[in-house]
Amino acid sequence: MKKDLVVKDNVLINASYTLDLVEQRLILLAILAARESNTPTDQDLTVHVDSYINHFNVHRNTAYQALQDASRNLFERRFSYQKLTPKGNVEVVTSRWVQRISYVENEALVRIKFSDDVVPLITNLEKHFTSYELEQVSSLSSVYAVRLYEVLIAWRSVGRVAMIELQELRSRLGVLDTEHQRMEAFKRRVLEPAIEQINKFTDINADYEQHKQGRSIIGFSFKFKSKPKPKEITPKRDKDTIDMFCNLSDSQIKMYSSILSKVHSISDMAE
Repeated sequence: MKKDLVVKDNVLINASYTLDLVEQRLILLAILAARESNTPTDQDLTVHVDSYINHFNVHRNTAYQALQDASRNLFERRFSYQKLTPKGNVEVVTSRWVQRISYVENEALVRIKFSDDVVPLITNLEKHFTSYELEQVSSLSSVYAVRLYEVLIAWRSVGRVAMIELQELRSRLGVLDTEHQRMEAFKRRVLEPAIEQINKFTDINADYEQHKQGRSIIGFSFKFKSKPKPKEITPKRDKDTIDMFCNLSDSQIKMYSSILSKVHSISDMAE
């Protein structure tokens, strides 16, 4: 079975940015569209409304409005990341996600052209990168859960993430400086719902540990492990049941039994 694989450079996963849930999903679908069509990510990529509906199980009218709003807002979204200069110094880069974006209402599609800074972070697979199946985040309704899942699986090989300082974690999850400033609110509104959704809907179980300096929490570390894959169960069948009933539902079997019971010569087969 073909998997819808999303690949992002870990520099981008660890970058600081704020996207709402629909914008995050639209970015993921554009990356997927590039992979499926073998279209270079520096060219226009097309995301159809049906793709959004099928992957995220939303109503068609909701999908139309969501893509229209996202195409209007995504152009203004920025992100920042760090890289080293040739002299070994840290350079903080701020860039846009897209160079241009358009919405075609009568065709229910969005066209996206990623910015020059995003393209190599999506296509450069020679170094560290994270890949995951889109279905793992398709049921996540919290943008913080999507971001945290990406942060975690970048460390899938070791199953843990060393302490991330509080401010850096907030940035990676896209929490604005004006949002959830109190630790109680951050944990209740951001961290704990994200962990809960990850554990419920994705292929990993995760937990966090808080780290203190004195009485203040200064950061969080994470541990996680892959969920066991469900075993394929071969349905058992009664050896005396004829094959024509093997793929019938209980209601269908009951219906045919009722019909058989009215045929006198074979009525004893109705049971």
